[in-house]
Amino acid sequence: MESFRRFSSLAFIALLASFAFLASAELHVREFVIQPKPVKRLCRTHESITVNGQFPGPTLEVRNGDSLAITVINRARYNISLHWHGIRQLRNPWADGPEYITQCPIRPGQSYTYRFTIEDQEGTLWWHAHSRWLRATVYGALIIYPRLGSPYPFHMPKRDIPILLGEWRDRNPMDVLRQAQFTGAAANVSDAYTINGQPGDLYRCSRSETVRFPIFPGETVQLRVINAGLNQELFFSVANHQLTVVETDSAYTKPFTTSVIMIGPGQTTNVLLTANQRPGRYYMAARAYNSANAPFDNTTTTAILEYVNAPTRRGRGRGQIAPVFPVLPGFNDTATATAFSNRLRYWKRAPVPLQVDENLFFTVGLGLINCSNPNSPRCQGPNGTRFAASINNQSFVLPRRNSIMQAYYQGMPGIFTTDFPPVPPVQFDYTGNVSRGLWQPVKGTKTYKLKYKANVQIVLQDTSIVTPENHPMHLHGYQFYVVGSGFGNFNPRTDPARFNLFDPPERNTIGTPPGGWVAIRFVADNPGAWIMHCHIDSHLGWGLAMVFLVENGRGQLQSVQAPPLDLPRC
Repeated sequence: MESFRRFSSLAFIALLASFAFLASAELHVREFVIQPKPVKRLCRTHESITVNGQFPGPTLEVRNGDSLAITVINRARYNISLHWHGIRQLRNPWADGPEYITQCPIRPGQSYTYRFTIEDQEGTLWWHAHSRWLRATVYGALIIYPRLGSPYPFHMPKRDIPILLGEWRDRNPMDVLRQAQFTGAAANVSDAYTINGQPGDLYRCSRSETVRFPIFPGETVQLRVINAGLNQELFFSVANHQLTVVETDSAYTKPFTTSVIMIGPGQTTNVLLTANQRPGRYYMAARAYNSANAPFDNTTTTAILEYVNAPTRRGRGRGQIAPVFPVLPGFNDTATATAFSNRLRYWKRAPVPLQVDENLFFTVGLGLINCSNPNSPRCQGPNGTRFAASINNQSFVLPRRNSIMQAYYQGMPGIFTTDFPPVPPVQFDYTGNVSRGLWQPVKGTKTYKLKYKANVQIVLQDTSIVTPENHPMHLHGYQFYVVGSGFGNFNPRTDPARFNLFDPPERNTIGTPPGGWVAIRFVADNPGAWIMHCHIDSHLGWGLAMVFLVENGRGQLQSVQAPPLDLPRC
């Protein structure tokens, strides 16, 4: 009888806790109007595509357990869709956003409401357009605070600052893309990098708009750093200040201190910074980490960390003292980038799948499409070819008649096939001198099916075709554990023995070491159609993508929910 009373008491407390949680959860109703707006950068004004006239777009601040209903109204001249990068969208692929994967795009003059709930996620994520290159200017931060009363695993500062790193082009990004698609050559690189939309002191016509962050001596702040750039990995540093890493991709890490971070497109990194230096003005700066043998933007964006009691010059040169500049790694400093990534650890023991049901090996890299007429204006790639990219020699082509998820749900044939290869069709020396006969991929819209709750391991192997490169690979609908990485070709006999199955970092986007490999694991517990792709948008457009079809489990709670009535049609 006494044990029954204890059980009843505990059940009552649990019931009260669940009611308290439901009472504290909020519904955030927002309207995002996609519209052109004049934006002046680098001395010139462009009609840029924005959300609600803002560049960058609005910051969304929510809590774990909250729900969102965001109505997107398209008043621009382009089709568009929005992706909530890193949100798992459990059983709800209809809110994920990549055009022609989980939805048809929102046409000009139309609207669509993204409805989703934050389920057991907290930290820094972001949202962006997932339609061609519109995310060049259509992006913003998505900050998820813990549930009320839930602590952080570190001492949380009273103030945090979103730092959105971006790229700016001195022409319409869609025109840059259109030209590259016509010629088959690589797109022109950006003209500037930006911090919160501003290039900073080192660019023409930009000094007066440089972003400034005031700080009190002794104060600790959290910087939520997001790489929203289209195509470039970046090094980021703050002059004379150490950064304590506490989170990546909305997953807490064991804290460690560094003077520089490397962050790929799509990734987020939270760092703590303490104002413990001589009162003054200090640049925070970002510039390229370029791992490929390819052109890149070699400029540097800056903002200013400004102590509120910073001294000013006296006498004839009266005014603010010049900011101190940080020491940044060289553009091709793979050793620094690798050392940073290798220090990341999950903040506690990670629930990594120890047994593997699906053991996949994916080669990722570039390729070239041969032309029947190499002198054609449409074949301006190397030696009269067109650039391509692929996974396991399959260069992904977006459907147009319907989205993959809609076709999958409706049982519509002819939109995709389910024969994506689990291993490369031909084995070769992936990081060696590859025969030119292996440089041309096959185009198609192929998917790979996964059973519900399957334990999945994927080894992502970079190749030296065209050039070795760090490819930031993003998997929609999932977080995964990065259990191992290395340079050269993956050795299935010896490399798994070195896997970290205790506290590997949890991410949603991970770079392949240039000329190397990275291994990830996850449980396929989210049914739906989920794209995995390189977050370098040039590579995505060339076909560096594939789609997983995760089957339903048993019953309603393990199955994809019905599509919303306002889902856009193709």
